[in-house]
Amino acid sequence: MDFDLNTFLYGVATWAIPVLFAITLHEVAHGWVAHKLGDSTAKMLGRLSLNPIKHVDPIGTVAVPAVLLLLSAPFLFGWAKPVPVNFRNLKNYRKDMILVAAAGPGANLIMAILWMLALSLSAGLIADENIARGFMDMSRNGVVINLVLLVFNLLPIPPLDGGRVLSGVLPPNLSRVMDQVEPYGLIIVVALLYFGVLSAIMSPLVASLASLLGHIFL
Repeated sequence: MDFDLNTFLYGVATWAIPVLFAITLHEVAHGWVAHKLGDSTAKMLGRLSLNPIKHVDPIGTVAVPAVLLLLSAPFLFGWAKPVPVNFRNLKNYRKDMILVAAAGPGANLIMAILWMLALSLSAGLIADENIARGFMDMSRNGVVINLVLLVFNLLPIPPLDGGRVLSGVLPPNLSRVMDQVEPYGLIIVVALLYFGVLSAIMSPLVASLASLLGHIFL
C-alpha cells in the first residue's frame, strides 16, 4: 500500500479536533461529576481543565490514532490518562459510582449529537466547497469517534465505565466478583480485540446509533 502524504495530512486535520475533544471532555466529565458528588481529587490535580495536554496519554492519544490513520483504519480509537477518582469520598458510594462512570459516555453521546447537528448545518452555511467538505468530514469523524468511545466504554468489563456501572447496580456479592475481575479487564479487552470479537460487537452498535442520529438530525 502506497503512502499518500496528502491523504494522511487530511486525515490528521479532520480527525485531530474530534478525537481531542472526545477524549478530553470524556475525562473531564468523570472528574466534574465526581467533584459535584464529593470527591475533589481530579480538581486538586488540575484534571478538570479543558486543555487537552492535561489529559494526553502519549500512547493512547497520539501513537495509536496515528498508527490507525497510517493503516487507513475505518475509524480511529484512542484513550486519555484516566481522571483519578477516590470513590471513598463519594457521599453515596454505589449510586455515585454509577453516576461518575456514566458521565464519560454521557459526554460522548452529547458530543456525537452536537457533531451530527454541525454536519446537518454545514452544507447550507459554508459557501466554499472545499471548506464545507472538510468541515463535513470533520463532523462525521466527530460523530464516529464519540459513538465508538460511547459503545466501547459501556462494555460491561471492569475497569471500563460499563463495568463500573454494572458493579454499582449488582447486589454486593456479585459486585465483589466484578471487582475481582478488574485486574484482568485490560487482558480481556485485548483478547476480544485480537480475536475480532470487539469489532463484531461494536461495529453494528456504532452503525445503528449513527443511523439513528442521522434519521433524527439530518
